[in-house]
Amino acid sequence: MEGVDRLPVQMIAYQLGWMQLILSWENQERQDDTVITPAPNYKWNNLGGLYKSFYAQHEACTLVELSAMFADTVQEILRLIDDYTDIELFHPGGRKWASSTPANWPIWKWIHINTVAPFKTFQTKIRKWKKLNTADRVKDAGC
Repeated sequence: MEGVDRLPVQMIAYQLGWMQLILSWENQERQDDTVITPAPNYKWNNLGGLYKSFYAQHEACTLVELSAMFADTVQEILRLIDDYTDIELFHPGGRKWASSTPANWPIWKWIHINTVAPFKTFQTKIRKWKKLNTADRVKDAGC
């Protein structure tokens, strides 16, 4: 859509992608596998391709399906948070995957940055999309 850089379905796909990565990092670490962050074949200094992979992975899904997957994945993240001790969650080094970058963030920050934080930006983008989408529908209706 002209004037919008991401559609709501892409925003949800982005969020799902990051939450699924966090869950996969944790699962890999629990299985003593080597965790590659952000993901195999992607580097921290070039995440555009990773975002495109999130969109492609979910492009066949409807907004309703994405919303249901989002709700389910949020519940998985909440269960994961409940499983952590306070030390694991709030102190650097709680997991190897969380220490995989020079920033050495505690787990809570990884979860915050990749789940909650983008919604402030997305809120503005969704409002813009709704406004443009409504204007297009009114224009198409001949009003």
